[in-house]
Amino acid sequence: MTKTTKLASADLQWMDYCARKKATRVNLLGNKLVLIAAKDAKIDHVTIGPGFDLAKLAGDGRVATGDVREVPVGLYAKAALERLGAWAGVESKMVMAEDVREALRMVARGQAPLGIVYETDAKIEPAVKVIGVFPDNADDPIIYPVALRANAKPDAVRYFLFLRTQTAKSVFEKYSFNFLVRPTS
Repeated sequence: MTKTTKLASADLQWMDYCARKKATRVNLLGNKLVLIAAKDAKIDHVTIGPGFDLAKLAGDGRVATGDVREVPVGLYAKAALERLGAWAGVESKMVMAEDVREALRMVARGQAPLGIVYETDAKIEPAVKVIGVFPDNADDPIIYPVALRANAKPDAVRYFLFLRTQTAKSVFEKYSFNFLVRPTS
């Protein structure tokens, strides 16, 4: 973090690094993992829980998500599927995208019948629908911290403070984010 004075990221390892470098860190937003399908898919709703058989649901198709080795949504997806006991059965059907938006586009374009993305991303793509919501996991919540370096410029400080306001909360909630801090105004 040599030139950046403020940062928001779902990459918790990077945010942990920032915190070690004396940045002020606030867990600002939360999100959920959802299972999506194309808007015209015959599947409307599935219950996701222990014993969930995603491989069977995918049939001959693939399941798109971020790369499970390095992309935050993929890391969360793999962890959720492991907790549910579904990872081993579906691993060979996973197609890994470079980011969450690419996974979303793959489902929207019909390149994969199913995808695992963030609820906020699914909400903005009219060509897909949410067919299931992954259960929350208190041990591995999806959070978006923001960080501000100690030597941040005044504009960065004002922006950091704005992100915690009622106005910002209203905007974030419109896009399905969970606001995790008490608004400052």
